[in-house]
Amino acid sequence: MSTKDEVREFLVSRRANVTPEQAGLPDFGGERRVPGLRREEVALLAGVSVDYYTRLERGNIRGASESVLNAIARALQLNDVERAHLFDLARTAPAAPTARRGGPQRSVRASVRRVLDNLAVPAIVHNATQDLVAANLMGRALYAPHFDTERQPNIARFVFLDPRARDYYVDWPQARRTVAAIMRLEAGRDPLNRELTALIGELSACSPQFRKDWAGHDVHAHRTGVKSFRHPEVGVVEVSFDVFEMPGEAGLQIVTYSVDPGTESADKFALLASWAATRESGATGDRARAESARPTTTTHD
Repeated sequence: MSTKDEVREFLVSRRANVTPEQAGLPDFGGERRVPGLRREEVALLAGVSVDYYTRLERGNIRGASESVLNAIARALQLNDVERAHLFDLARTAPAAPTARRGGPQRSVRASVRRVLDNLAVPAIVHNATQDLVAANLMGRALYAPHFDTERQPNIARFVFLDPRARDYYVDWPQARRTVAAIMRLEAGRDPLNRELTALIGELSACSPQFRKDWAGHDVHAHRTGVKSFRHPEVGVVEVSFDVFEMPGEAGLQIVTYSVDPGTESADKFALLASWAATRESGATGDRARAESARPTTTTHD
């Protein structure tokens, strides 16, 4: 989708979410051809001409000043994430540079791996394309179904294309909407990300649920919150998550998961740690046996 199309559909979808009553405008009755505000009402609230707002909504956002964008954001009652998305769309509207950007990172520095391995809580690292590029032992255990794949583990593919996701995520519809909204935000930040564009195309072709959630034009910045997983080994566990940006590693985020002490979820975490250690020990033993079974090569003088 072009930046113009993205701007148009985003503004139209946000305009449809605001009623005249919510905007403090009089409603003179009569049938409204569109849900929410009309273009002329948004223009009135933003203090711009109808013609100018119409040009913006048609995708001609290049050159719009910060004050105009802020006025449009206020008129459409955008939240902080939606406002940032609108500014991202305006920033990326100019002609694209000819140089191709590098692909998404799929590894982390050795120092980051050491930090992950020394964390006492589950932790994963993902890139803007939702690839799981690293995890500590507890992180791999918590996200075990995601890592059970022959492809690069990817949160979005698991959520929308793997039938196990419906059971793993206690609130699967919310998980779907969140992932789609995160991807929408990333696409606005970096419309030249070919891998993300390809993933969006793949999910659109293969998942009716993704097409529905993507059409909502919602945007979301994953920062902190609470979610519930139904882990195949330990059952339902409610976790708090926190997201940390990685300076110097564009697009990579560390996500940690913790539980309140003394809760049932804390007991589940203890079980998960035990299961993870047992599984790791078994895998280490398998590797050692495989290594010892290799034939040795004898050299003769």
